[in-house]
Amino acid sequence: MKLPLPWSLECSACLPTRTRGPDGLPGVCEKCGAPYLVRYAAAPTPHAKSLLEGRAWTMWRYREWLPLADGESPVTLGEGGTPLLAAPRLGARHGFENLWIKEEGTNPTGSFKARGLAAAVTRAVRAGARQFVIPTAGNAGVALAAYATRAGVEARVYAPASTPATILAQIRSFGGDLVLLDGHIGDCGKAARAFAAETGAVDVSTLREPYRIEGKKTLGLELAEQLGWTLPDAIVYPTGGGTGLIGMWKAFQELRAAGWVRDALPRMYSVQATGCAPVIRAFESGADRCTPWPDPQTVAAGLRVPGPLGDRLMLRALRESGGGAVAVTDDVLTAAAREMQTVEGIDAAPEGGAALAGAVELQRRGAIRASERVVVFNTGAGWLYRA
Repeated sequence: MKLPLPWSLECSACLPTRTRGPDGLPGVCEKCGAPYLVRYAAAPTPHAKSLLEGRAWTMWRYREWLPLADGESPVTLGEGGTPLLAAPRLGARHGFENLWIKEEGTNPTGSFKARGLAAAVTRAVRAGARQFVIPTAGNAGVALAAYATRAGVEARVYAPASTPATILAQIRSFGGDLVLLDGHIGDCGKAARAFAAETGAVDVSTLREPYRIEGKKTLGLELAEQLGWTLPDAIVYPTGGGTGLIGMWKAFQELRAAGWVRDALPRMYSVQATGCAPVIRAFESGADRCTPWPDPQTVAAGLRVPGPLGDRLMLRALRESGGGAVAVTDDVLTAAAREMQTVEGIDAAPEGGAALAGAVELQRRGAIRASERVVVFNTGAGWLYRA
């Protein structure tokens, strides 16, 4: 007899809470269209930390925190286990006493997107999926192409024609069926949804299925373990679709509820580019939703998301954590990415440069104190953006 899976899905917006089972190929809430979140029947006990000993340093070492059935093997390329690097020279240059960089560029396919797509493909393939579709600003398309190939299934990828050429080459090299469109990721999202409706392909767009967040949640689980089951004072994160920000905030809440950490939760800060900053505008105006950004423009392709589906969840995390949001110009974020390379040897993507630049600006405003432990996320490898 097949045992029920030990989690359910909860609508992130419906009140009273609307839930459904995890079976099949769930998308968004059937009633209101908001994202589903995974809720587990029981959390791992603090004693379960001992189970981590001897496990491989990948995101799947946290399998008790993830949507895996007993004995189930994930679709994996060894994602996770990325370094948390002290940045003393950058810190000294900018007045931080305890600055760290979480280096996601060392993931398979070169970005943090590997985490979410590994989890999404794992669950969907187990439910019978044989074809996937995704709109991408770049790195998510590379990750889906690789993990679909790893699982022996097909992937259609819609990307803006303006996506960096190296990223497009990577999508093709991993076997993705790449379709280029004029416009931005929102236009690609419309094409992806139409393709899914026509063919039955599983749409793994940001937050249009519930499991990418669970893969991104491992960013927070891993960070806590790397800091000896403590948490930083502040996290500065470059934000496009927002699954990393949402996933980490979910992880920290779950860790504290389970007794694995006892610290105050970190303040979460979102960084966007001035040419596409819907989250910053909504946060500063006190809105609980983002207004789509007209004509989004930035060299940081992953930040070029004009109307994120997870806007409510991102804004909630920023406000609940006591954090905030800041926008930086392309010139400033490009210079900061270069600084990470030349000062600390970290091959930062433009999005990582945005995070560092945002941290510097937040400290200048007094939102972050010099003495605080601050973690800046470099979400991808810089080489993907260079022809």
